[in-house]
Amino acid sequence: MNILVTGGLGFIGSNLVDYLCETPNNDVTVIDNLCSESSSRSYMRDDVEYWIDDIRNINLAKYAGKEFDVVYHLAALARIQPSFEDPLTYLSTDIIGTAAVCEYVRHCGARLVYAGSSSFYAGHFLNPYAFAKYQGEQVCQLYYEVYGVSTVVARFFNVYGDRQPTTGPYATVVGIFEDLTQRGFPLTVTDDGNQRRDFTHVDDICRGLVALGSRTWCKDDEPRIFNFGTAVNHSINELADMFGGEKVYLPKRPGEARHTLADIRLMIKHTNWKPQRTLPEYISSFLKDQKEKKDA
Repeated sequence: MNILVTGGLGFIGSNLVDYLCETPNNDVTVIDNLCSESSSRSYMRDDVEYWIDDIRNINLAKYAGKEFDVVYHLAALARIQPSFEDPLTYLSTDIIGTAAVCEYVRHCGARLVYAGSSSFYAGHFLNPYAFAKYQGEQVCQLYYEVYGVSTVVARFFNVYGDRQPTTGPYATVVGIFEDLTQRGFPLTVTDDGNQRRDFTHVDDICRGLVALGSRTWCKDDEPRIFNFGTAVNHSINELADMFGGEKVYLPKRPGEARHTLADIRLMIKHTNWKPQRTLPEYISSFLKDQKEKKDA
C-alpha cells in the first residue's frame, strides 16, 4: 500500500513507520516538522520518503499529485500541561492541522485513521489539549458526512514504550520514572498518587492502527471510534512501586482525569485486535536491563 504518516518522526509515529516497513511493498511517506521533543531525525529510514514540513502546509502544490491508500494522522501537539501555556498553538495545530490533512485526504482518495485521545472521557473542556483533540475528531466526522471521506478514530490511552520522551513537558509518566530511576532520584508523584491510568504499549498501538488502516470504514453501520487500551488500569502509586525506591509527592496538576480505563470491546469485535504487552512485564524488563548495565 501507499501510506502517509503524519508525525512519523515522533514517539508513536516513528514506531508505526518501522512497523509498516516490515511489510514488503509498503511505500511509506512521512510528514513531520520536528517540533516535538519526542521527534528526531535519527529515526529516519532510507526506505521512507520524508517531507519536513508543518501539516498545515500539506495542501501546497509541491505535495499534490501523489495517491495514498491510507493516511495515519498522528501529528499533533501532545500533553495536557503545556496546552495551558499556549492554547492558540494547540488549537491551530490540532484542529486546523487536522482540517488540512482531511482536505488532503479528500483529494488523494485515501482513508484516514486519526489518532484521538482518551482525554475526551474526562471532559473535552477540561484543558485545551483535550478540546483540540476532540475537535479534530469532529473535523474528521465533518469530512465523512459532507465529502464521504473514509475516517476512523483511535483514542489512545497513556502510551509508553521505546522512544517515549523521558524529560521535559512532553514526557510520559513511565518515561519520567525511567529517567529518575536511571539517575537514582526519588520518583515524583503528583497529587495523592491514587489516580489510575490505563497504560498501553506503543507496539500494541501500532498493531491496532494497522488493523484499522487495513479496512475501509465507509459503512453507516460500522463504529468510527475505537479505544486503544488494555482494559486494566494502575494507580500512579502502583506504577511507582513497580519501579521501587522512594516516592516524593507533588501538588495536584490542573486539567487531569482522576481515572482512565479503556473499553476495548468494539476493537476486539471488529478487528480481532487485543493488547499483548503489559505494564508490569515492561517495567520488570527495564529494571533487569538496568541491573545488567550496572553489574557489567
